[in-house]
Amino acid sequence: MDINTLRIAATLACFATFIGILAWAFARGNRARFEEDGRIPFQQD
Repeated sequence: MDINTLRIAATLACFATFIGILAWAFARGNRARFEEDGRIPFQQD
């Protein structure tokens, strides 16, 4: 196994992680929670 194989594996792992985070962020089940969290800065005490 040479360094280029490790670089390819690391790139693919990072890309898979990115796609996983993207899927989680845009999942319909999380929408209500993210909408609520997005309003936190505008709430007054």
